[in-house]
Amino acid sequence: MFFDVGEVLIDESREYGTWADWIGVPRHTFSGVFGAIVAKGRDYRETFQEFKPGFDLAEERKKRAAAGQPEWFGEDDLYPDVRPCLARLREQGLTVGIAGNQTARAEGLLRELELPHDILGTSETWGVEKPSAEFFHRVVSEAGVQPEKILYVGDRLDNDITPAQKVGMKTAVIRRGIWGHVLRGPDLPIEKECLFALDSLLELPDRIETYNASQG
Repeated sequence: MFFDVGEVLIDESREYGTWADWIGVPRHTFSGVFGAIVAKGRDYRETFQEFKPGFDLAEERKKRAAAGQPEWFGEDDLYPDVRPCLARLREQGLTVGIAGNQTARAEGLLRELELPHDILGTSETWGVEKPSAEFFHRVVSEAGVQPEKILYVGDRLDNDITPAQKVGMKTAVIRRGIWGHVLRGPDLPIEKECLFALDSLLELPDRIETYNASQG
């Protein structure tokens, strides 16, 4: 079992709000443009370009840190279904991994949360990022099993579900966050190929238990 981070484990609403504050844009305006860009299938980072052409996200992260406003999330940003879901999966004897496109700082913050997990990795520390196949091959390597034995849970069809399926993993999509609400639908071919479509992680342990039992 591997989980993406943003909008799967962590509610990123507050963090995006702080970015709107940083660039001097009303939060509702920033959110509206963000959603429009996602709906068009564009890279969410283009949102910043709409307000500040030439915006360099990596450099601005450094400036925020220098100004005493570094990237941050904590227990209050954790979706409430995360801890019980991960704990139950481990009780079922499953290996639980966390792997997403996150900074090394975010990885440190995740470790501080002490979530029930066995493996944790992020794109910055691994040196590969989604949706590259290399990222998902690294997940397979960390898991130490064949890709078809891994279920990857994500909120994005483009960054999570499609590339994970291409390397042979099973997938589950969770419908929350901007991507989960803007780009969703049971008629999407790629979503049909998911093992599960979830509205809450609380559904997952029972569904996994039933599925594993059906496989003998």
